[in-house]
Amino acid sequence: MSSVDTNQPLGTPTWIDLAVPDLDRARSFYGSVFAWTFDDGDCLLRGLPVAGLHQDPDATSAWLVHLATDDCAATAGAVTSAGGKLLRPPHDVGTRGRAALAVDPSGTPFGLWQGATFPGARLVNEPDTLVRNDLITPTAPPARAFYRTVFAFTLDGNPDLAEADFTFLRRPDGHEVGGIFHQPDAPASFWATTFEVADADASATNALNSGGKVTAVTDTQYGRMATVTDPFGAEFTVIARP
Repeated sequence: MSSVDTNQPLGTPTWIDLAVPDLDRARSFYGSVFAWTFDDGDCLLRGLPVAGLHQDPDATSAWLVHLATDDCAATAGAVTSAGGKLLRPPHDVGTRGRAALAVDPSGTPFGLWQGATFPGARLVNEPDTLVRNDLITPTAPPARAFYRTVFAFTLDGNPDLAEADFTFLRRPDGHEVGGIFHQPDAPASFWATTFEVADADASATNALNSGGKVTAVTDTQYGRMATVTDPFGAEFTVIARP
Protein backbone atom coordinates (compact mmCIF):
# COMPACT_ATOMS: atom_id res chain seq x y z
CA MET A 1 0.00 0.00 0.00
CA SER A 2 1.26 3.48 -0.86
CA SER A 3 -0.38 6.77 0.04
CA VAL A 4 0.58 9.90 -1.88
CA ASP A 5 0.39 13.33 -0.26
CA THR A 6 2.86 15.34 -2.36
CA ASN A 7 3.73 15.72 -6.02
CA GLN A 8 5.55 12.76 -7.51
CA PRO A 9 9.03 13.04 -9.11
CA LEU A 10 9.34 13.86 -12.81
CA GLY A 11 7.94 11.19 -15.12
CA THR A 12 6.07 9.18 -12.49
CA PRO A 13 2.58 8.07 -13.57
CA THR A 14 0.58 10.21 -11.16
CA TRP A 15 -2.99 10.21 -12.47
CA ILE A 16 -5.21 8.25 -14.83
CA ASP A 17 -8.55 9.24 -16.23
CA LEU A 18 -11.08 8.00 -18.72
CA ALA A 19 -13.54 9.85 -20.93
CA VAL A 20 -16.77 7.93 -21.48
CA PRO A 21 -19.96 8.62 -23.45
CA ASP A 22 -22.21 7.51 -20.55
CA LEU A 23 -20.97 8.50 -17.11
CA ASP A 24 -23.71 6.74 -15.14
CA ARG A 25 -23.07 3.44 -16.91
CA ALA A 26 -19.31 3.83 -16.44
CA ARG A 27 -19.75 4.41 -12.72
CA SER A 28 -21.97 1.35 -12.46
CA PHE A 29 -19.39 -0.79 -14.28
CA TYR A 30 -16.28 0.42 -12.47
CA GLY A 31 -18.06 0.46 -9.14
CA SER A 32 -18.75 -3.26 -9.60
CA VAL A 33 -15.18 -4.14 -10.60
CA PHE A 34 -13.45 -2.00 -7.96
CA ALA A 35 -14.47 -0.80 -4.51
CA TRP A 36 -14.87 2.73 -5.85
CA THR A 37 -17.32 5.46 -4.97
CA PHE A 38 -17.63 8.61 -7.04
CA ASP A 39 -17.59 12.34 -6.47
CA ASP A 40 -17.90 14.58 -9.53
CA GLY A 41 -15.03 13.42 -11.78
CA ASP A 42 -13.12 11.48 -9.14
CA CYS A 43 -13.16 7.76 -8.43
CA LEU A 44 -12.61 7.34 -4.70
CA LEU A 45 -11.24 4.57 -2.51
CA ARG A 46 -11.75 5.13 1.20
CA GLY A 47 -12.68 8.69 0.30
CA LEU A 48 -9.43 9.43 -1.57
CA PRO A 49 -9.15 9.98 -5.36
CA VAL A 50 -7.49 7.15 -7.27
CA ALA A 51 -8.64 7.78 -10.85
CA GLY A 52 -10.92 10.03 -12.89
CA LEU A 53 -14.04 9.56 -15.01
CA HIS A 54 -15.66 12.26 -17.09
CA GLN A 55 -18.34 12.33 -19.74
CA ASP A 56 -17.55 13.09 -23.37
CA PRO A 57 -20.04 12.06 -26.08
CA ASP A 58 -17.16 11.81 -28.58
CA ALA A 59 -14.85 9.83 -26.30
CA THR A 60 -12.59 7.20 -27.86
CA SER A 61 -12.58 5.38 -24.50
CA ALA A 62 -9.00 4.70 -23.50
CA TRP A 63 -7.40 5.21 -20.12
CA LEU A 64 -5.05 8.20 -20.24
CA VAL A 65 -1.93 8.29 -18.07
CA HIS A 66 -0.57 11.60 -16.78
CA LEU A 67 3.14 11.87 -15.96
CA ALA A 68 4.30 14.11 -13.15
CA THR A 69 6.26 17.31 -13.65
CA ASP A 70 7.17 20.19 -11.39
CA ASP A 71 7.18 22.58 -14.37
CA CYS A 72 4.48 21.82 -16.91
CA ALA A 73 5.62 24.50 -19.36
CA ALA A 74 9.24 23.35 -19.33
CA THR A 75 8.31 19.68 -19.77
CA ALA A 76 5.90 20.58 -22.58
CA GLY A 77 8.80 22.35 -24.28
CA ALA A 78 10.95 19.25 -23.85
CA VAL A 79 8.18 17.16 -25.42
CA THR A 80 8.17 19.20 -28.63
CA SER A 81 11.97 19.44 -28.73
CA ALA A 82 12.21 15.63 -28.55
CA GLY A 83 9.81 15.07 -31.45
CA GLY A 84 6.46 14.89 -29.65
CA LYS A 85 3.45 17.11 -30.21
CA LEU A 86 1.17 19.05 -27.91
CA LEU A 87 -2.53 18.33 -28.36
CA ARG A 88 -3.37 20.83 -25.63
CA PRO A 89 -0.78 23.25 -24.23
CA PRO A 90 -0.23 23.80 -20.50
CA HIS A 91 -3.34 25.14 -18.81
CA ASP A 92 -4.76 25.56 -15.33
CA VAL A 93 -7.21 23.00 -14.00
CA GLY A 94 -8.97 25.14 -11.44
CA THR A 95 -6.88 25.26 -8.28
CA ARG A 96 -5.80 21.63 -8.66
CA GLY A 97 -2.76 22.22 -10.85
CA ARG A 98 -1.56 22.62 -14.42
CA ALA A 99 -1.93 20.06 -17.16
CA ALA A 100 -1.04 19.46 -20.79
CA LEU A 101 -1.96 16.79 -23.31
CA ALA A 102 0.74 15.45 -25.60
CA VAL A 103 1.46 12.68 -28.06
CA ASP A 104 4.79 10.88 -28.32
CA PRO A 105 6.59 9.93 -31.59
CA SER A 106 4.84 6.54 -31.59
CA GLY A 107 1.49 8.33 -31.75
CA THR A 108 0.51 7.58 -28.15
CA PRO A 109 -1.31 10.26 -26.13
CA PHE A 110 -0.31 11.01 -22.57
CA GLY A 111 -0.82 13.82 -20.11
CA LEU A 112 1.44 15.99 -17.99
CA TRP A 113 0.44 16.95 -14.46
CA GLN A 114 1.90 19.62 -12.20
CA GLY A 115 0.00 19.44 -8.94
CA ALA A 116 -0.98 22.44 -6.85
CA THR A 117 -3.70 21.44 -4.39
CA PHE A 118 -4.04 18.01 -6.06
CA PRO A 119 -0.98 15.73 -6.39
CA GLY A 120 -2.83 13.06 -8.38
CA ALA A 121 -3.84 9.57 -7.28
CA ARG A 122 -3.73 9.55 -3.49
CA LEU A 123 -3.49 5.76 -3.20
CA VAL A 124 -1.50 3.41 -5.45
CA ASN A 125 -0.05 -0.11 -5.37
CA GLU A 126 -2.88 -1.67 -3.38
CA PRO A 127 -6.11 -3.43 -4.39
CA ASP A 128 -8.45 -1.22 -6.45
CA THR A 129 -5.72 1.26 -7.39
CA LEU A 130 -3.22 1.84 -10.17
CA VAL A 131 -0.20 -0.44 -10.02
CA ARG A 132 1.47 -0.19 -13.45
CA ASN A 133 1.60 1.45 -16.89
CA ASP A 134 3.37 0.02 -19.93
CA LEU A 135 3.64 1.42 -23.43
CA ILE A 136 2.77 -1.17 -26.08
CA THR A 137 4.04 -0.08 -29.49
CA PRO A 138 5.14 -1.39 -32.90
CA THR A 139 7.71 1.46 -33.02
CA ALA A 140 9.63 1.18 -29.77
CA PRO A 141 13.02 2.73 -30.70
CA PRO A 142 11.77 6.32 -31.19
CA ALA A 143 9.47 6.01 -28.18
CA ARG A 144 12.34 4.86 -25.97
CA ALA A 145 14.55 7.70 -27.15
CA PHE A 146 11.75 10.20 -26.54
CA TYR A 147 10.93 9.19 -22.96
CA ARG A 148 14.61 8.93 -22.07
CA THR A 149 15.20 12.47 -23.37
CA VAL A 150 12.12 14.16 -21.89
CA PHE A 151 12.04 12.47 -18.48
CA ALA A 152 15.69 11.40 -18.00
CA PHE A 153 14.59 7.76 -17.77
CA THR A 154 17.13 4.98 -17.98
CA LEU A 155 16.27 1.83 -19.91
CA ASP A 156 17.14 -1.74 -19.03
CA GLY A 157 15.81 -5.15 -19.90
CA ASN A 158 13.92 -7.64 -17.77
CA PRO A 159 15.50 -11.08 -17.37
CA ASP A 160 12.03 -12.46 -16.56
CA LEU A 161 10.96 -11.50 -20.11
CA ALA A 162 14.07 -12.57 -21.99
CA GLU A 163 12.01 -13.55 -25.04
CA ALA A 164 10.32 -10.14 -25.27
CA ASP A 165 11.63 -6.84 -26.60
CA PHE A 166 10.93 -5.03 -23.32
CA THR A 167 12.68 -2.28 -21.41
CA PHE A 168 11.92 -0.87 -17.98
CA LEU A 169 11.55 2.88 -17.59
CA ARG A 170 13.43 4.03 -14.49
CA ARG A 171 13.71 7.48 -12.94
CA PRO A 172 17.21 8.81 -12.20
CA ASP A 173 16.79 7.56 -8.62
CA GLY A 174 16.41 4.02 -10.00
CA HIS A 175 12.69 3.72 -9.24
CA GLU A 176 10.82 1.74 -11.90
CA VAL A 177 7.83 3.68 -13.24
CA GLY A 178 6.78 1.52 -16.19
CA GLY A 179 8.04 -0.16 -19.31
CA ILE A 180 7.97 -0.25 -23.10
CA PHE A 181 7.03 -3.39 -25.02
CA HIS A 182 8.00 -3.54 -28.69
CA GLN A 183 5.25 -5.53 -30.43
CA PRO A 184 5.69 -5.28 -34.22
CA ASP A 185 2.19 -6.68 -34.86
CA ALA A 186 0.40 -4.22 -32.56
CA PRO A 187 -2.21 -2.32 -34.61
CA ALA A 188 -1.49 0.91 -32.73
CA SER A 189 0.52 2.23 -29.80
CA PHE A 190 -1.15 2.64 -26.43
CA TRP A 191 -0.38 2.98 -22.73
CA ALA A 192 -1.66 -0.17 -21.02
CA THR A 193 -3.11 0.44 -17.55
CA THR A 194 -2.97 -2.20 -14.81
CA PHE A 195 -4.96 -2.08 -11.59
CA GLU A 196 -4.23 -4.25 -8.59
CA VAL A 197 -7.14 -6.28 -7.20
CA ALA A 198 -7.54 -8.63 -4.27
CA ASP A 199 -9.09 -11.41 -6.38
CA ALA A 200 -8.62 -11.43 -10.15
CA ASP A 201 -11.28 -14.07 -10.72
CA ALA A 202 -13.89 -12.16 -8.73
CA SER A 203 -13.06 -8.90 -10.50
CA ALA A 204 -13.30 -10.61 -13.89
CA THR A 205 -16.68 -12.11 -12.98
CA ASN A 206 -17.96 -8.73 -11.83
CA ALA A 207 -16.77 -7.16 -15.07
CA LEU A 208 -18.59 -9.78 -17.14
CA ASN A 209 -21.76 -9.41 -15.11
CA SER A 210 -21.65 -5.64 -15.62
CA GLY A 211 -21.39 -5.69 -19.39
CA GLY A 212 -17.64 -5.95 -19.92
CA LYS A 213 -15.51 -8.50 -21.72
CA VAL A 214 -12.69 -10.55 -20.19
CA THR A 215 -9.89 -12.71 -21.48
CA ALA A 216 -9.20 -15.89 -19.57
CA VAL A 217 -7.78 -15.28 -16.10
CA THR A 218 -4.24 -16.64 -16.10
CA ASP A 219 -1.37 -17.13 -13.66
CA THR A 220 1.91 -15.32 -14.43
CA GLN A 221 5.18 -14.92 -12.58
CA TYR A 222 3.85 -11.59 -11.30
CA GLY A 223 0.39 -12.71 -10.19
CA ARG A 224 -3.01 -13.80 -11.47
CA MET A 225 -4.10 -11.51 -14.31
CA ALA A 226 -6.93 -10.79 -16.71
CA THR A 227 -7.46 -8.26 -19.47
CA VAL A 228 -10.81 -6.50 -19.23
CA THR A 229 -12.65 -4.36 -21.77
CA ASP A 230 -15.30 -2.04 -20.38
CA PRO A 231 -18.71 -1.50 -22.06
CA PHE A 232 -17.27 1.37 -24.13
CA GLY A 233 -14.20 -0.45 -25.44
CA ALA A 234 -11.57 0.79 -22.97
CA GLU A 235 -9.12 -1.97 -22.11
CA PHE A 236 -7.26 -2.45 -18.84
CA THR A 237 -5.62 -5.26 -16.89
CA VAL A 238 -6.28 -6.47 -13.38
CA ILE A 239 -3.69 -8.34 -11.33
CA ALA A 240 -3.83 -10.06 -7.95
CA ARG A 241 -0.22 -10.05 -6.80
CA PRO A 242 1.12 -12.76 -4.48
